[in-house]
Amino acid sequence: MKNTTLCYLEKDGKYLLIHRGNKKNDGSQGKYMGVGGHFEEKESPYDCAIREVREETGLIMVPKYRGIVTFVSDKYETEQMHLFTSTEFTGTLCQCDEGDLNWYDKSTLKTLPMWEGDHVFLDLLEKRADFFTLKLSYEGDTLTEICIDNQKQ
Repeated sequence: MKNTTLCYLEKDGKYLLIHRGNKKNDGSQGKYMGVGGHFEEKESPYDCAIREVREETGLIMVPKYRGIVTFVSDKYETEQMHLFTSTEFTGTLCQCDEGDLNWYDKSTLKTLPMWEGDHVFLDLLEKRADFFTLKLSYEGDTLTEICIDNQKQ
């Protein structure tokens, strides 16, 4: 199982998103998402989140750990994604070699091409302040199961 982080930086009712499109063989090509990536050796979830945000955006953030999302797929390796948000960050936004970075109003996110399950955890980020667990199962690119805090939806 692989471990990754995903971070949503927030300001003025907007999230910083990357429009994926610059990496070859990217399973998320053309989709919008937060910033993050794979753990490196000896990294904690916080270490990985801070490093990935700095590398991809140039920003230094103070992360808030919000949840763990487990992705199960018939196409990809099972993944545990550690989900963070941040309203505290410093630095100057730079361009990313993995896609285009821009700020998007949270009210318009449902109109952007994303993985189906991303809308589930984005809704949880808005509705809940507590830590949550989420399991999302996919067949191909189709979301087939949602389980929030061990409860099937």
